[in-house]
Amino acid sequence: MTSPSDPSAPPPSERKPLHVQVVTQPALQGCWAVNISETGIGLIATPTGPEEGPREGEDLEMAFTLPDSRARVQVRGVVRWRHDPVERDEGGVTALGVSFHAFEGADGVKLKRYLLDHQLYVAVVYAEEAELRGLRAALESHVRLRFAQSAEDVDTLLSRGDISALLVCGQDEARAVALVERLAMRRAEADPTGAGPASDLSPRILYCAPAMPTRLVALFNQGKIFRALTPPCEPVALRQAVLQASRELGLRTEQRRAALELERNLSRERAREAPRLAADPGVANEPGFRSPAMRQVLEMVRVAAPHRVAVLLQGETGTGKEVLARVIHRLSGRSGQSLVVQDCGTLTETLLESELFGHVKGAFTGAVADHPGLFVLADGGTIFLDEIENTTPALQSKLLRVLESGDVRPVGGTQVRRVDVRIIAASNRDLAEEVRAGRFRSDLFYRLNSFIVDLPPLRERPEDVLDLAHYFIAHFNRTLRRSVTGLAEDAQQVLRYAKWPGNVRELRNCIERAVLLSNDDEPVCARHLPPSLSAGLEGARRQVRVGSARSLRERLEQMEKEIIREALENHGGVVRRAAAALEMDPVTLGRRVRRHGLLAKEP
Repeated sequence: MTSPSDPSAPPPSERKPLHVQVVTQPALQGCWAVNISETGIGLIATPTGPEEGPREGEDLEMAFTLPDSRARVQVRGVVRWRHDPVERDEGGVTALGVSFHAFEGADGVKLKRYLLDHQLYVAVVYAEEAELRGLRAALESHVRLRFAQSAEDVDTLLSRGDISALLVCGQDEARAVALVERLAMRRAEADPTGAGPASDLSPRILYCAPAMPTRLVALFNQGKIFRALTPPCEPVALRQAVLQASRELGLRTEQRRAALELERNLSRERAREAPRLAADPGVANEPGFRSPAMRQVLEMVRVAAPHRVAVLLQGETGTGKEVLARVIHRLSGRSGQSLVVQDCGTLTETLLESELFGHVKGAFTGAVADHPGLFVLADGGTIFLDEIENTTPALQSKLLRVLESGDVRPVGGTQVRRVDVRIIAASNRDLAEEVRAGRFRSDLFYRLNSFIVDLPPLRERPEDVLDLAHYFIAHFNRTLRRSVTGLAEDAQQVLRYAKWPGNVRELRNCIERAVLLSNDDEPVCARHLPPSLSAGLEGARRQVRVGSARSLRERLEQMEKEIIREALENHGGVVRRAAAALEMDPVTLGRRVRRHGLLAKEP
């Protein structure tokens, strides 16, 4: 949610009408979308009772298909308000307002592209060749036309969910009136939303076919048509009628939503008691964030998140840099806007430039249409650039220009667009070292390193290993439909002493494999884990057995030396970083390094 303390935070995005079926978890019977924006969605449903589905303040998982592109969107949100009718009858409908907070993969970008490209859609049925030319000339610069020649084609078009008006044309009066009557009967008897009266949310019907005046008056009075136009339709009158019908549908939808929300607030007076999203989510209680090392990282994140400062996340692959970027976005004043993610290591320079900055039609082979680019899609929100060390100097120069001026120019274009985007960058390597080696531009580095956060590898925060393992077991029990009961003692020992070169990502994959190999209602055992993980446990046991015939002091000295050597190896020989990982004073560690005769860099 947008933070009131951030005056620069962008306003909520505009709602657009959308009438498509939505699958939810927890399940809501007869759930359909009413409208949608970048930050939330309006839903209506016909549950069997007020106890079905989520309550206010509870999470809701949703999946729906966007019209035209047929792109599938999966998103998690929180129910901001819910209204249940006092008496459940045929016209009773439950309404919900849901705020988005986490999209699956790039689904947030899919939605933003749909909203940016959104236009009014108008269906035309039974139009003859002479009428088609006039309709296109009058309407195509204002709306997108979709054509049908049968009642079945009309059903298909209306099921898209974004048709705002239907023009019934042709010269066959009986066929045109029969279609109007058929659509009215379907709305009255089989409206899937249950959101009566049915005409509230259905496309407006403009009757442009011949008919007796008395019949037209009857159809209008019964609410079966929105307006009748005498053929041949005059272009200006036709255009005004179509635009008015589309606007009226959007206005009625928004009025209904606002009325339900107001009724809910006034009738139940629950505004103060309703659960609310915390301004500062308790991310410290999430798996993988409870060790001292990660608590220190979160403290730094909480300092940086509310301010418009570039954040550079550094750490090994698989340490959770994208997860932390989402935490930063969630704690910022931009949390109500888009978070766009791009891995800079997966695309060539040309494709990455097009993806980030967009391109115009004809800029290169295959550019068949304008493409807005991720910086435009992230306008008002945050963009996360992972593996930024893989970008070329030429692309780094263009990124620097966006950082300094906010100006984005698409590939092949001359027009510059100003965007307001916060950048979070991530690198698997030390960017300062990359600058010294001449592989990364120093000017871009100094723009990105306003606030550096180093993520410790999993082997340096063993307190998180078992916590994450139990979390992944629960996750894969749900997704794989298994019922594994936890971790056996031997599996816990293996996980604790594993080196985890792949960090949290490797742990996740190991647990997924183990859950698949385990029997239901039994715990994960060591035999279900990859054999390579056992090397760490065997190494720990060998260290304990080293010099078993020597004194306790000598054995402890040997173990201390091995621990310090491993810490130095993991941190490139830098005593300061090794000391932070071991939670020691750097001066003390430097003294012990010299005593043990180990090689190190600056203290």
